[in-house]
Amino acid sequence: MTYHTRKKRPQLWIAVTLLIGFLLVAMLYACIQRRTIPIVSDVGFSFFDHTSNTDWNLVLVNADHALPKGETPELTTLSNGKQVDSRIYPALQEMFDAMRAEGIEPVVGEGYRTEQQQRDMMRDQIDAYLAEGYSQSEAESLAADLVAQPGYSEHQLGLAVDINADKSISTNEEVYAWLAEHAWEYGFILRYPADKTEITGISYEPWHYRYVGPDAAKEIYDKQICLEEYLGET
Repeated sequence: MTYHTRKKRPQLWIAVTLLIGFLLVAMLYACIQRRTIPIVSDVGFSFFDHTSNTDWNLVLVNADHALPKGETPELTTLSNGKQVDSRIYPALQEMFDAMRAEGIEPVVGEGYRTEQQQRDMMRDQIDAYLAEGYSQSEAESLAADLVAQPGYSEHQLGLAVDINADKSISTNEEVYAWLAEHAWEYGFILRYPADKTEITGISYEPWHYRYVGPDAAKEIYDKQICLEEYLGET
Protein backbone atom coordinates (compact mmCIF):
# COMPACT_ATOMS: atom_id res chain seq x y z
CA MET A 1 0.00 0.00 0.00
CA THR A 2 2.82 2.37 0.85
CA TYR A 3 4.43 1.62 -2.51
CA HIS A 4 1.31 2.58 -4.43
CA THR A 5 0.84 5.86 -2.50
CA ARG A 6 4.34 7.06 -3.29
CA LYS A 7 3.98 6.14 -6.93
CA LYS A 8 0.88 8.36 -7.37
CA ARG A 9 2.35 11.54 -5.87
CA PRO A 10 4.08 12.70 -9.10
CA GLN A 11 0.73 12.34 -10.87
CA LEU A 12 -0.89 14.60 -8.27
CA TRP A 13 1.76 17.28 -8.77
CA ILE A 14 1.34 17.05 -12.54
CA ALA A 15 -2.42 17.51 -12.18
CA VAL A 16 -1.97 20.55 -9.90
CA THR A 17 0.57 22.09 -12.29
CA LEU A 18 -1.73 21.59 -15.26
CA LEU A 19 -4.64 23.13 -13.36
CA ILE A 20 -2.60 26.22 -12.46
CA GLY A 21 -1.42 26.53 -16.07
CA PHE A 22 -5.00 26.29 -17.33
CA LEU A 23 -6.15 29.00 -14.93
CA LEU A 24 -3.33 31.34 -16.02
CA VAL A 25 -4.14 30.79 -19.70
CA ALA A 26 -7.83 31.43 -19.01
CA MET A 27 -7.01 34.70 -17.22
CA LEU A 28 -4.79 35.83 -20.10
CA TYR A 29 -7.48 34.99 -22.66
CA ALA A 30 -10.06 36.94 -20.68
CA CYS A 31 -7.77 39.98 -20.61
CA ILE A 32 -7.26 39.81 -24.36
CA GLN A 33 -11.01 39.55 -24.95
CA ARG A 34 -11.59 42.64 -22.80
CA ARG A 35 -8.71 44.47 -24.49
CA THR A 36 -7.19 45.01 -21.04
CA ILE A 37 -3.57 46.12 -20.98
CA PRO A 38 -1.50 44.27 -18.35
CA ILE A 39 0.99 46.41 -16.46
CA VAL A 40 3.75 45.05 -14.25
CA SER A 41 4.21 47.15 -11.12
CA ASP A 42 6.69 47.05 -8.24
CA VAL A 43 4.15 45.33 -6.01
CA GLY A 44 2.89 42.73 -8.43
CA PHE A 45 0.50 42.47 -11.34
CA SER A 46 -2.21 45.02 -12.04
CA PHE A 47 -4.48 45.92 -14.90
CA PHE A 48 -5.28 49.19 -16.63
CA ASP A 49 -8.18 49.23 -19.04
CA HIS A 50 -8.65 52.34 -21.20
CA THR A 51 -11.85 50.83 -22.58
CA SER A 52 -13.67 49.92 -19.38
CA ASN A 53 -17.39 50.55 -19.18
CA THR A 54 -16.83 53.58 -16.94
CA ASP A 55 -14.70 55.32 -19.59
CA TRP A 56 -17.64 56.35 -21.79
CA ASN A 57 -15.52 59.10 -23.30
CA LEU A 58 -12.87 56.62 -24.50
CA VAL A 59 -15.07 54.18 -26.39
CA LEU A 60 -13.28 53.27 -29.61
CA VAL A 61 -15.35 53.13 -32.79
CA ASN A 62 -13.63 52.51 -36.10
CA ALA A 63 -13.66 50.00 -38.96
CA ASP A 64 -12.62 47.22 -36.56
CA HIS A 65 -14.67 48.24 -33.53
CA ALA A 66 -18.43 48.49 -33.83
CA LEU A 67 -20.63 50.83 -31.85
CA PRO A 68 -21.52 49.32 -28.46
CA LYS A 69 -24.87 47.58 -28.75
CA GLY A 70 -27.91 48.82 -26.91
CA GLU A 71 -26.49 52.24 -26.07
CA THR A 72 -28.38 55.38 -27.04
CA PRO A 73 -26.90 58.68 -25.81
CA GLU A 74 -28.92 61.36 -24.11
CA LEU A 75 -28.78 64.20 -26.60
CA THR A 76 -28.70 67.99 -26.47
CA THR A 77 -29.98 69.84 -29.52
CA LEU A 78 -27.88 72.80 -30.67
CA SER A 79 -29.26 76.07 -32.03
CA ASN A 80 -28.83 74.87 -35.64
CA GLY A 81 -30.63 71.59 -34.99
CA LYS A 82 -27.55 69.38 -34.74
CA GLN A 83 -27.30 67.11 -31.71
CA VAL A 84 -24.49 65.93 -29.42
CA ASP A 85 -24.18 63.71 -26.37
CA SER A 86 -25.36 65.88 -23.48
CA ARG A 87 -22.23 65.03 -21.47
CA ILE A 88 -19.96 66.86 -23.92
CA TYR A 89 -22.18 69.88 -24.42
CA PRO A 90 -20.69 72.04 -21.61
CA ALA A 91 -17.13 71.53 -22.90
CA LEU A 92 -18.22 72.17 -26.48
CA GLN A 93 -19.98 75.40 -25.48
CA GLU A 94 -16.95 76.56 -23.48
CA MET A 95 -14.67 75.90 -26.44
CA PHE A 96 -16.93 77.78 -28.84
CA ASP A 97 -17.14 80.72 -26.43
CA ALA A 98 -13.35 80.88 -26.32
CA MET A 99 -13.16 80.91 -30.12
CA ARG A 100 -15.77 83.64 -30.42
CA ALA A 101 -13.88 85.74 -27.88
CA GLU A 102 -11.03 85.78 -30.41
CA GLY A 103 -13.27 86.77 -33.29
CA ILE A 104 -13.59 83.28 -34.76
CA GLU A 105 -17.09 81.99 -35.42
CA PRO A 106 -17.39 78.16 -35.47
CA VAL A 107 -20.43 76.08 -36.36
CA VAL A 108 -21.17 72.40 -35.84
CA GLY A 109 -21.71 71.06 -39.33
CA GLU A 110 -22.42 67.55 -38.10
CA GLY A 111 -22.94 65.90 -34.75
CA TYR A 112 -24.89 62.82 -33.74
CA ARG A 113 -26.22 60.57 -36.50
CA THR A 114 -28.67 57.70 -36.28
CA GLU A 115 -27.80 54.41 -37.93
CA GLN A 116 -30.34 55.15 -40.65
CA GLN A 117 -28.74 58.50 -41.37
CA GLN A 118 -25.35 56.78 -41.64
CA ARG A 119 -26.86 54.18 -43.94
CA ASP A 120 -28.36 56.92 -46.13
CA MET A 121 -25.00 58.69 -46.34
CA MET A 122 -23.32 55.52 -47.51
CA ARG A 123 -26.04 54.90 -50.09
CA ASP A 124 -25.79 58.46 -51.41
CA GLN A 125 -22.01 58.20 -51.74
CA ILE A 126 -22.26 54.89 -53.58
CA ASP A 127 -24.89 56.35 -55.92
CA ALA A 128 -22.63 59.33 -56.62
CA TYR A 129 -19.80 57.04 -57.70
CA LEU A 130 -22.16 54.92 -59.78
CA ALA A 131 -23.25 58.09 -61.57
CA GLU A 132 -19.61 58.73 -62.43
CA GLY A 133 -19.41 55.39 -64.21
CA TYR A 134 -17.87 53.17 -61.56
CA SER A 135 -19.05 49.58 -61.14
CA GLN A 136 -21.05 48.56 -58.07
CA SER A 137 -18.04 46.97 -56.36
CA GLU A 138 -15.81 49.93 -57.22
CA ALA A 139 -18.40 52.40 -55.97
CA GLU A 140 -18.80 50.54 -52.69
CA SER A 141 -15.04 50.37 -52.16
CA LEU A 142 -14.53 54.06 -52.91
CA ALA A 143 -17.48 55.07 -50.73
CA ALA A 144 -16.03 53.12 -47.81
CA ASP A 145 -12.93 55.35 -47.97
CA LEU A 146 -15.08 58.40 -47.28
CA VAL A 147 -18.03 57.17 -45.24
CA ALA A 148 -17.98 54.78 -42.29
CA GLN A 149 -20.21 51.74 -42.45
CA PRO A 150 -23.41 51.95 -40.38
CA GLY A 151 -22.61 50.88 -36.83
CA TYR A 152 -18.94 51.86 -37.24
CA SER A 153 -19.16 55.66 -37.20
CA GLU A 154 -18.10 57.88 -34.32
CA HIS A 155 -20.95 60.20 -35.17
CA GLN A 156 -23.34 57.53 -33.91
CA LEU A 157 -21.73 57.88 -30.48
CA GLY A 158 -22.65 61.55 -30.22
CA LEU A 159 -19.10 62.32 -29.06
CA ALA A 160 -17.80 63.52 -32.44
CA VAL A 161 -18.46 66.86 -34.13
CA ASP A 162 -17.53 68.29 -37.50
CA ILE A 163 -16.60 71.91 -36.86
CA ASN A 164 -16.44 74.46 -39.65
CA ALA A 165 -16.70 78.24 -39.92
CA ASP A 166 -19.53 80.67 -40.30
CA LYS A 167 -18.21 81.92 -43.64
CA SER A 168 -19.73 85.38 -43.10
CA ILE A 169 -17.35 85.94 -40.19
CA SER A 170 -14.44 83.46 -40.38
CA THR A 171 -12.71 81.03 -42.70
CA ASN A 172 -12.41 77.29 -42.26
CA GLU A 173 -8.63 77.70 -42.11
CA GLU A 174 -8.96 80.00 -39.08
CA VAL A 175 -11.24 77.52 -37.33
CA TYR A 176 -9.03 74.52 -38.08
CA ALA A 177 -5.86 76.32 -36.97
CA TRP A 178 -7.42 77.37 -33.66
CA LEU A 179 -8.78 73.89 -32.98
CA ALA A 180 -5.46 72.23 -33.78
CA GLU A 181 -3.79 74.36 -31.11
CA HIS A 182 -6.45 74.64 -28.42
CA ALA A 183 -9.11 71.92 -28.70
CA TRP A 184 -7.24 69.61 -26.31
CA GLU A 185 -7.68 72.20 -23.56
CA TYR A 186 -11.41 71.42 -23.65
CA GLY A 187 -11.11 67.65 -23.92
CA PHE A 188 -11.34 67.35 -27.72
CA ILE A 189 -8.82 65.79 -30.10
CA LEU A 190 -8.25 65.92 -33.84
CA ARG A 191 -9.52 62.44 -34.53
CA TYR A 192 -7.96 61.84 -37.95
CA PRO A 193 -4.50 63.49 -38.21
CA ALA A 194 -2.74 63.64 -41.57
CA ASP A 195 0.15 61.43 -40.42
CA LYS A 196 -2.02 58.72 -38.81
CA THR A 197 -4.08 57.60 -41.80
CA GLU A 198 -2.52 54.13 -41.85
CA ILE A 199 -3.63 53.62 -38.24
CA THR A 200 -7.06 55.28 -38.25
CA GLY A 201 -7.97 54.14 -41.75
CA ILE A 202 -9.46 57.58 -42.42
CA SER A 203 -8.00 60.39 -44.51
CA TYR A 204 -7.04 63.67 -42.83
CA GLU A 205 -10.12 65.54 -41.60
CA PRO A 206 -9.18 68.87 -39.98
CA TRP A 207 -12.84 69.48 -39.07
CA HIS A 208 -13.54 66.21 -37.22
CA TYR A 209 -13.06 66.45 -33.44
CA ARG A 210 -13.80 63.84 -30.83
CA TYR A 211 -14.37 64.34 -27.12
CA VAL A 212 -12.13 62.11 -24.96
CA GLY A 213 -11.90 64.19 -21.77
CA PRO A 214 -9.20 66.65 -20.63
CA ASP A 215 -6.68 64.12 -19.31
CA ALA A 216 -6.69 61.89 -22.38
CA ALA A 217 -6.78 64.90 -24.72
CA LYS A 218 -3.70 66.42 -23.11
CA GLU A 219 -1.72 63.19 -23.37
CA ILE A 220 -2.79 62.60 -26.97
CA TYR A 221 -1.89 66.18 -27.89
CA ASP A 222 1.45 66.17 -26.05
CA LYS A 223 2.55 62.88 -27.59
CA GLN A 224 1.05 63.68 -31.01
CA ILE A 225 -0.67 60.31 -31.21
CA CYS A 226 -4.12 59.19 -32.28
CA LEU A 227 -6.85 57.56 -30.22
CA GLU A 228 -5.96 54.06 -31.40
CA GLU A 229 -2.38 54.53 -30.20
CA TYR A 230 -3.52 55.93 -26.88
CA LEU A 231 -5.74 52.89 -26.32
CA GLY A 232 -3.06 50.45 -27.50
CA GLU A 233 -5.15 49.37 -30.48
CA THR A 234 -2.47 49.52 -33.19
